[in-house]
Amino acid sequence: MTEQNFSSMRTAMVESQLRTSAVDDQRVIAVMAKVPREDYVPAERRAMTYVDRPIPLDGDRALNPPLVTGRLLKEADVQAGEKVLLIGAATGYSAALLAELGAQVTAVEVEGGAEIAVPGVTVVRGPLAAGASAGAPYDVLFIDGAVEEVPAALVQQLVDGGRVVTGVVERGVARLCSGRAVAGVLGLASLTDMEMVVLPGFAAPEQFVF
Repeated sequence: MTEQNFSSMRTAMVESQLRTSAVDDQRVIAVMAKVPREDYVPAERRAMTYVDRPIPLDGDRALNPPLVTGRLLKEADVQAGEKVLLIGAATGYSAALLAELGAQVTAVEVEGGAEIAVPGVTVVRGPLAAGASAGAPYDVLFIDGAVEEVPAALVQQLVDGGRVVTGVVERGVARLCSGRAVAGVLGLASLTDMEMVVLPGFAAPEQFVF
C-alpha cells in the first residue's frame, strides 16, 4: 500500500468518521489529518489503519478506533504547555497526537508492550493503574480506553481542578466520560456509549451482597 493510499485514507477518516461524529475541534482535526496513524500500527495490520474498529496488538492490548481517539482529544481540550498523563499508550499514536497539540506527555504502558518512540514523550513502563507519580502533578489525565474504575492513585497525580477523559465500563457497556478532580475527588459525566478498548488492571472491587 502506497503512502498516497494512506494519505487518502487519512483524509477519508477525517471526513467520514470525525467530522460526522461530533469531533468538531479544528485543532484535533488538524493533528489527526497530519499524524500518520499507519506509523503506529504493526506492519501485518497496516491495512486496518483507518478502519473504525480496534486494532489488536500483542498480548491483551489493542489500539482504539480513530473516532474514540478523536472524541477523547476533543473532550480533553489540551492546551500547549499542559502536562498530560496518558494511561494505556499502546503504540504511541495518542501520545504523538497530544505532543503535536503542544502537550508535555508522560505515556504509561505495561512492561513488554509495543515499542513506543515519539519525540519529546516520556515513556514509563509499569502497571497502568499506578500512573507516573514522579512527573506529577499533571493538568490532564487521558485514559486511552475504558476502565471499570479510575483509581484514586491516578486522581491524586492531578493538579486541583485537573481534567480527566476516559471510558467507563458499566454493566458491560463502555461510555465516554469526562470530568474534573477537585480536592482529590473525581467527578465524571457520561457523554455517549462507544466501542472502546478495555484496559487491563482496572477492575472495580467486588461488592458484598447481603
